[in-house]
Amino acid sequence: MSHPYERLSPDLILDAIEARGFETDGSLLALNSYENRVLQVGVEDNPPLIAKFYRPDRWADEAIQEDHSFSLELAAQEIPVVPPLLDSSGDSLFRHQGFRFALYPRQGGRSPNLEDPDNLQWIGRFIGRIHAVGAAQPFRHRENLTPRTLGWSALEYLQDSEFLAADVRTSYLALCRELLEAIDDLFQQQEIRNIRLHGDCHPGNILWTDDGPHFVDMDDCRNGPAIQDLWMLLSGDRQEMTLQLSELLEGYRMFHDFDSRELALIEPLRSLRLIHYSAWLARRWDDPAFPRAFPWFGDSAYWQEQFTILQQQREMLKQQPLMLF
Repeated sequence: MSHPYERLSPDLILDAIEARGFETDGSLLALNSYENRVLQVGVEDNPPLIAKFYRPDRWADEAIQEDHSFSLELAAQEIPVVPPLLDSSGDSLFRHQGFRFALYPRQGGRSPNLEDPDNLQWIGRFIGRIHAVGAAQPFRHRENLTPRTLGWSALEYLQDSEFLAADVRTSYLALCRELLEAIDDLFQQQEIRNIRLHGDCHPGNILWTDDGPHFVDMDDCRNGPAIQDLWMLLSGDRQEMTLQLSELLEGYRMFHDFDSRELALIEPLRSLRLIHYSAWLARRWDDPAFPRAFPWFGDSAYWQEQFTILQQQREMLKQQPLMLF
């Protein structure tokens, strides 16, 4: 069976944009996105637009609208996110020939230098401001970040799939169950305050210009603990991550309180992301873009590597959380 995205031809994309009142110049540039199709579209005598064509059947309309509303709410507070464009009726979610899409202004930038303490504090200040707004009310149509939604559901999909290599299948599944049971316990020990989050705040979703950082791709925004938007900006050994986190929180705490008990969730969240990523690749394999982009997925070497990484995570879960200065 063909995948719906196989119908998303250049002509269909251009027709969709022109149906919204823009005169395109015919140029299209596919951007680095796999979950959705995101393209830069040339517009006659105007800056290009960014068009996001949503993966069919992934989100309900109401969930996409919450993403858009959150972005617009943040932008109204002069927080540097890139919100969708609104039409004359105030709508931001459009339809064309069975596809839902949104349009955004193009705002480029470069990767942030996360070795610079001043940059970390700058990013921390804006994440603190995002969370101050996010804490005002919850999402009602987007999922909560829990071991169930991010981990157990992924494991259930993998164990019923044919992607797991036979030589590591039993040991990989057993290790995932062991990790998830431990993560369940760690989450239950915390009094987690769920707030609206960016949800996928890794360095690739932060673009830097001379005016500082701005945040893109709110597609995975959800309710969850604040640490979710901070831990993916940490790298290196324990001492390096401690220093980075201290700089982030120095800026963050200028605008929003941080519960240091959430530091115990960093390694559980990392483990959940690893398991979820493998299941995400398996779930999307019918999309022709995925076999082309991830040809190594499903090989025995991939699963052996994942098993080794998760073994390391098992040891990390036993360590004391990072300590702040």
